[in-house]
Amino acid sequence: MLRDLSYKDSEIEKEINNLIGKEFNLLEKLKRGGTGSRQLIIKKSDNDIYGILSKSYELNKCNIEIREKGIIIYFRSRQSTYGLSIPYYKLVIFKVDDNHYTLTYDEYYLKVRVETSSDHKFLKKVLKEKAQYLDA
Repeated sequence: MLRDLSYKDSEIEKEINNLIGKEFNLLEKLKRGGTGSRQLIIKKSDNDIYGILSKSYELNKCNIEIREKGIIIYFRSRQSTYGLSIPYYKLVIFKVDDNHYTLTYDEYYLKVRVETSSDHKFLKKVLKEKAQYLDA
């Protein structure tokens, strides 16, 4: 579910929380060793996301946040912040090569460049969280 998150909207927040769960509290974030990624560079995307990103002349970057039942990918274009909420049961992650991953959800996809070992570890953590959620 792709949404504009620039302004606080309780209806959109409810939709996101119902789909992928609420944000973890501080204690839970510390227990998990963090729930957010560093900035990842977006190399390619589907037409919907590309239409949003092409409006900005800046380097396209995103952050990934782990939630209880899925992830949310945040990215900015001009002055707006967007969030792509992906439940674990629909999340597909492909490792394209040593430095690129593709995250897919229904008709949406993002190909991101991973630069450090901590980025690789974070995406492995996402896969581990997905496996634990789907096994439960």
